[in-house]
Amino acid sequence: MKVNHILPKLAVILVGRNPASLSYIKQKQKACNTTGIEWVQFDYDEDITTEELIAKIHELNDDDSIHGILAQLPLPGHIYAPEVIKAIDPKKDVDGFTAYNLGKMFLGTEFEHLAPCTPLGVIRMLEYYDINVEGKEVVVVGHSNIVGKPLATMLLNRNATVTVCHIFTKDLAFHTRRADILCVGVGKVNLITEDMVKDGAVVVDIGINRLDDGKLVGDCDFENLSKKVSYITPVPGGAGPMTVVCLMENTVKAAKRLNNL
Repeated sequence: MKVNHILPKLAVILVGRNPASLSYIKQKQKACNTTGIEWVQFDYDEDITTEELIAKIHELNDDDSIHGILAQLPLPGHIYAPEVIKAIDPKKDVDGFTAYNLGKMFLGTEFEHLAPCTPLGVIRMLEYYDINVEGKEVVVVGHSNIVGKPLATMLLNRNATVTVCHIFTKDLAFHTRRADILCVGVGKVNLITEDMVKDGAVVVDIGINRLDDGKLVGDCDFENLSKKVSYITPVPGGAGPMTVVCLMENTVKAAKRLNNL
């Protein structure tokens, strides 16, 4: 994929051999191969220091051939992830995790230049199926900086009425039963059951959990909910692939903006 003779290039940093991270990296690399985005990967042992990692990021920031930089999370416990994310040039922050890119989102949809990929993927799914969020009661379960908070912001930008629930919410079912659109990203099997949603609701399951038998499932009781709701996303599928798609979208967008296209 060339954009005005510019070949978008994504640099990925992997620390350690976390099985989930290896799986995610594989999916992202496959998407790059499919779309024609150039991929370069830097692998490090778990004993790398925060300073060494940041030095590499600064090197990539200064490399004009690199348009996107991604540090695969989670990082080992001794590495302070916020400092690593902070080191990434916001113009190359295709994950959308830097404070600059997150902060801009509060200004409105026209400033969602490099939005976090999973929330962006949720928005793209809702748009594709013509599910208008304006004025709707939307409940987001989970308040992480990667999914819940930015997703709530993007929904507010589109004039939804948003409630954010989390581990300290007193009565989760009270809120979820009111939802026209329910977005769940916690990482807890069967957190949302059939009695917790209203008829005809739209459910976006962002959670991913691996059962003892190796099967991947989301946070929602898909089988029973699917009989009651109007739309529900599957796991695997749904939010996961859309996250990867939006990473590709952000990389192309970053390449265009860095080259004033």
